[in-house]
Amino acid sequence: MGAELDAGLENLLELNGVSFFVDEAGRYTVKFVVIRVPVTKERPHGLSYSLTLHDANGERLVGFDNAHSVRAQSGPAGKSSQAHDHRHRLKTIRPYDYKDAATLLADFWKQVDGVLREKGVFP
Repeated sequence: MGAELDAGLENLLELNGVSFFVDEAGRYTVKFVVIRVPVTKERPHGLSYSLTLHDANGERLVGFDNAHSVRAQSGPAGKSSQAHDHRHRLKTIRPYDYKDAATLLADFWKQVDGVLREKGVFP
């Protein structure tokens, strides 16, 4: 889907530079970097983005970004198949299938919620 057809794109772009605590104790922070860039093979949606959750020590617990390529699959075949959009969850990195801005935000918040529940921040 091209960026011009993405109805939620303006909302996502408005989050650029925003960061805030997501828990009452101020131990977990989300940060957003979202910038329009020329459409390329690596960024067909015309965005450079990084949506992250960090703990009090600054360690990234959740991240959705397209800053670098990752293997689209494991094993020898993965070397020839690279994905640029990907997600980080704790210590794992997986390709991410970017559909549109609203889905990206929903997927990000779903992962943030899951990790915070695992850590006992949310019931």
